[in-house]
Amino acid sequence: MKGSMSTDLGMITVSPDVIAKYAGTVAVECFGIVGMAAVNVKDGIYRLLKKENLTHGIQVTISDENRIKIDFHVIVSYGVSISAVTDNLISNVKYKVEEFSGMSVDKINIYVEGVRVID
Repeated sequence: MKGSMSTDLGMITVSPDVIAKYAGTVAVECFGIVGMAAVNVKDGIYRLLKKENLTHGIQVTISDENRIKIDFHVIVSYGVSISAVTDNLISNVKYKVEEFSGMSVDKINIYVEGVRVID
């Protein structure tokens, strides 16, 4: 089963939603990330998600080999280097999610959906 690990005492199964919530918490702590974005595909409009809804801007897929793929839809701060922010996001999330879950993160895709001026 995807996201499952066998131990001497039984099976552990980690839901993709748990990974998404943890990854979202790590992501919003990264410099330059304002938050996750929910995108209305029909209208092409995005909105900033509140902290309790972070997972709506993140999709997590776990393969049969327990390898993780994460898609982030983010809003970045105005005036930051998008490449620097996304490089930092990728390295932080990869390290912390692998440490947290015991599974490998194979791919992280980041979709910058908007820019916000921060006071």
